[in-house]
Amino acid sequence: MSISVTKALVATPELLEGLNGLLPQLSSSAPVLTMSEVEAMVDSDSATLFVACDNDVIVGTLTLVIFSIPTGLRGWIEDVVVDEDARGLGIGEALTMAAVGEARTRGVRSLDLTSRSSREAANALYQKLGFERRDTSVYRFSLDI
Repeated sequence: MSISVTKALVATPELLEGLNGLLPQLSSSAPVLTMSEVEAMVDSDSATLFVACDNDVIVGTLTLVIFSIPTGLRGWIEDVVVDEDARGLGIGEALTMAAVGEARTRGVRSLDLTSRSSREAANALYQKLGFERRDTSVYRFSLDI
């Protein structure tokens, strides 16, 4: 297996297919993406979509969001997913470290992420990479759209 991690710079049919193949492994309620939604992600100034490929097959993805607030430039990692057949091979680590490197290069003060407690391997990975569990509560307000 030869894994490469790159930023998705162009929305392609292969990227669309890869994302739509991975997202159900992350969330059973994830909607099927359209090409225009992938184009919006790739063209976003605040989001960077990283993809991990084994040769030309997408086997993982991570989204890094960077935003400015009064206390400084912050980053958030979202929607990390590695194909179930490729887990345990260091892909999640490679994706996360690519995001950390990008955040560092762009001057981000802190980088946050959340992970369900049931995702034991992911939680262990983030702690191994230096992420620290915070004493906070995450709240969600769902907007009906």
